[in-house]
Amino acid sequence: MSLPGLLALLAGAAIATQASMNARLGVLLHSSLWATAIAFGVSCSVIVLATALTTPQLPWRQAGAVPGYLWFSGGALAALGVGLFYALIPKMGVGPMMSYALTGQLLVAIVSSHFGWFELPIKPITIERLSGVLALIAGIVLINRD
Repeated sequence: MSLPGLLALLAGAAIATQASMNARLGVLLHSSLWATAIAFGVSCSVIVLATALTTPQLPWRQAGAVPGYLWFSGGALAALGVGLFYALIPKMGVGPMMSYALTGQLLVAIVSSHFGWFELPIKPITIERLSGVLALIAGIVLINRD
């Protein structure tokens, strides 16, 4: 497996672990919204520190070329997604929640790749990709059977 593949696995493991931990934080605080706010506050602090230590200057020149919706929509969608994770994991369990979330991510990913949304590389939907989606949905059914 390549280094990017290993790092992607690490990213997935980190997301599952932090989602479980912060869902528990939300249960203990009786508020998934507070858990989300705390998680994003800590995340913001860590990334601002890491950026300050590794980036010599702010990208002011490039900022004017960024469409207005990109400044806010990604953060808003992240807050929605993460907040839903923290609210739903205590009700569903981390395995089922992650299986549904991964399916949603992959469905949107293949559609956005097909159309090249946000000027990303185009990867057309093929029979193989559709077969993978159907296999994933079958996996969801099997994972969530009682």
